[in-house]
Amino acid sequence: MDKENYIKEELQNQIKFWGSRALIAGAVVFIALSVLDYFITPQNFFRFLLYRFACSFLMIILFLIYRTNISIFFLNMIVVFAAILTSATVELMILSFGGHQSTYYAGIIITIVFMLGIIPLTFGMSLIVVSVAYSIYLFPIIIFDTITNLNVFVSNNAFLIATFIIALMWRFLGQKSLIKELGLQYDLDQERNKLWIYSSQLEDLVQERTKDLSISEKWHRAVFDNATDGVIVLDKNGAIINANQRASDITGFDRDALIGTNVKLIESREDTIIYSERMDRILNGESLIYETENYRKDGRKVVMEVSSKMLEIGGETYIQSFYRDVTEKKNIQEQLIHSQKMESIGVLVGGIAHNFNNILSAILGYAEILLEFSNLDDVSRQRVHNIEISARKAGVMIKQMMRFARREAHEVLPLNLHDAVNDTVKLFEGALNKNIKLSVELDVHTYIVNGDPNQIEQVIMNLLVNAKDAMPDGGLLKISTRFIDVGGDPLNIPFYILPGRYVILTISDTGSGIPKEIIDRIFDPFFTTKEKGKGTGLGLATVYGIIKDHKGYIYVQSDIGKGTTFDIYLPVSRIISKTGTEPHTNSP
Repeated sequence: MDKENYIKEELQNQIKFWGSRALIAGAVVFIALSVLDYFITPQNFFRFLLYRFACSFLMIILFLIYRTNISIFFLNMIVVFAAILTSATVELMILSFGGHQSTYYAGIIITIVFMLGIIPLTFGMSLIVVSVAYSIYLFPIIIFDTITNLNVFVSNNAFLIATFIIALMWRFLGQKSLIKELGLQYDLDQERNKLWIYSSQLEDLVQERTKDLSISEKWHRAVFDNATDGVIVLDKNGAIINANQRASDITGFDRDALIGTNVKLIESREDTIIYSERMDRILNGESLIYETENYRKDGRKVVMEVSSKMLEIGGETYIQSFYRDVTEKKNIQEQLIHSQKMESIGVLVGGIAHNFNNILSAILGYAEILLEFSNLDDVSRQRVHNIEISARKAGVMIKQMMRFARREAHEVLPLNLHDAVNDTVKLFEGALNKNIKLSVELDVHTYIVNGDPNQIEQVIMNLLVNAKDAMPDGGLLKISTRFIDVGGDPLNIPFYILPGRYVILTISDTGSGIPKEIIDRIFDPFFTTKEKGKGTGLGLATVYGIIKDHKGYIYVQSDIGKGTTFDIYLPVSRIISKTGTEPHTNSP
């Protein structure tokens, strides 16, 4: 709606609003003024009262019509008719009481002032109302009354005309002021509407941006929290200000415990100098990828591959680091390197053992010839005999070396592992010290494995002898078996064991234990911790080779002063229960 139509509509509303109130108020005031009739002209009181009631009644009817939904034209016509009705009633009183000298001409003034003062009529309509009221006063007097007092008549008319002019000027100025006010109100409403529209648009924009920001924040939080790598954000001093759930899992600390902690506290102490140099390089804008060892909450070290980069956010410097646990990867690499080393050593040992065995065969042959066909004195014969004994001992060592090198063929047969254990224990019990207690706890089921009985017994015997030597002051030597079905994600077993059905042969002691710094070397050929002359260093190397030949695995755990445990995983070909049938179970 444009400004002009808005002002017209508002004027119409104002006229309707104030016109209805002027009509009802006029009806009441017109009757109330009858009190004056009683004092001014008692003889006309009842007649004037009848006039007043009739006029008020008609004004009430006009009021009811006025409140209906009619056009501005009819509203103005009702106002004009009300002016005619009121003026005519007053004129009747004037003619009945004094004519041109009557004081009731004031009723005409009250009517005009009342109507023009309350109802916001246009200047044109105000002029019509004034003209009608003055005409109704003037012409009946001129026609029906005899002018006897010209001075009073002139003064009354002068007073009426002056009042009418003032009322018209008042109405004219009031109308202009009202139109100006309505124009300003229109402008204000337009500005308010624009402001409301702008506010609504701004609110919608804020809500949209807030929603986008919330989605973006949830998206980045989800990416941050669900990252497969640990993400840690540091300040320039190395204090952790944020960390995701994976970082908590890797370090073993709760996220709240990590935040505020300096990253140096979870990194290995020996990396302090390297840490400082690395921080300087990162803060100078260099992106680094490096490996480091971090401490877990339980004190265990894990190998981390870290990718770090400096960030500038809000004028502050931060370091974002991605932590990847590569401990298992490193273990697999070390296992692969160890296996390759053992393979290389096996090839080398096999070649040397083969050639050395030929030399020993010549030595033994010549020794036998000397003993058989030479006339040697007793001393010389004993010396040749010693040579023969030493050569045969060397031959046994060569046989062990050949077996380690896997050059020696062995017969693979279905083997009852428990029988092999029991047979070996019977042979070993004779060499067992009395201060060592032997405990054998074999599973109730019988486990059949494919292997060479002699080699399996040799493995058991070597481990039993090592366990006995580790307990010179006595202790407990325990042998046990149990079944395990390794699935795709095994728990509490070495990571390198492939899925399958295995019987675990465990041989443990409570001896001196193996130091951590040498535990990775115990399967190396010729490595021994025994005194000089008491060990060849081939026992565990041979055990490792035999287990590998049987497609099995060996795992060792040891604590200084608490003992050592060897777990041997051998593939199971068949399980026989106590009733003679294979049990339907995949669990131990």
